[in-house]
Amino acid sequence: MTTSTVTSSSSSEHVHAPASLGAVVVLFTRQTWAGLRVLLGFTLLLGIVYPLAVTGVGQLVFPWQANGSLLTSTGGHATSATADGVIGSALIGQTFDGAQWFHSRPSNAGTGYDTLASAGSNLGPNNADLLATVLERRAAVAAEENVDPALVPADALTASGSGLDPDISPAYARLQIARIAAERTVPVAAVAAIVEAGTESRTLGVLGEPRVNVLRLNLALEALGR
Repeated sequence: MTTSTVTSSSSSEHVHAPASLGAVVVLFTRQTWAGLRVLLGFTLLLGIVYPLAVTGVGQLVFPWQANGSLLTSTGGHATSATADGVIGSALIGQTFDGAQWFHSRPSNAGTGYDTLASAGSNLGPNNADLLATVLERRAAVAAEENVDPALVPADALTASGSGLDPDISPAYARLQIARIAAERTVPVAAVAAIVEAGTESRTLGVLGEPRVNVLRLNLALEALGR
């Protein structure tokens, strides 16, 4: 006869006593301090060290761009708005009055190219006021340039989203060549050469559209007359 022995094991239940209030406070304090250290560390790194590093690199490597891309009356670069001869920024458009200048596109930023009121018109394509404004601008440009209204390019009729666009299309620049040449009594070919020399292609070959900086064009016109 074979006798088998069955061994049974019983599981014991472990009951944890509730943590004392003091232990909870210690744990909470430890976790809070750890979180504060992470917060302070990232604040120091991203709020102070990183901005200072980027600013320093910008000032060392790209001082002109980092200080507003300022241009002087001779076409030179300036790194301070208080420098002698500063007349504007290559990044912000401005209004040029008179038939002897290249004209910028329209602006809805305040009374025109107001950096404190940068904005578009916020009018939709079916808005009657926008349509009336576009037709009025088309008639004015066509009369000033002595061309058929159908030849007036879109950027001569509409403002940019920011109202601060410093550039116009090569088509709008070429449209103004005859007027400027006649007003300044210089050869049309000379003004046309300024436009072609100032035309920039798409960024990286794919971004944006070909463009011409109006301030640079007018500086080149001034140099042409010297």
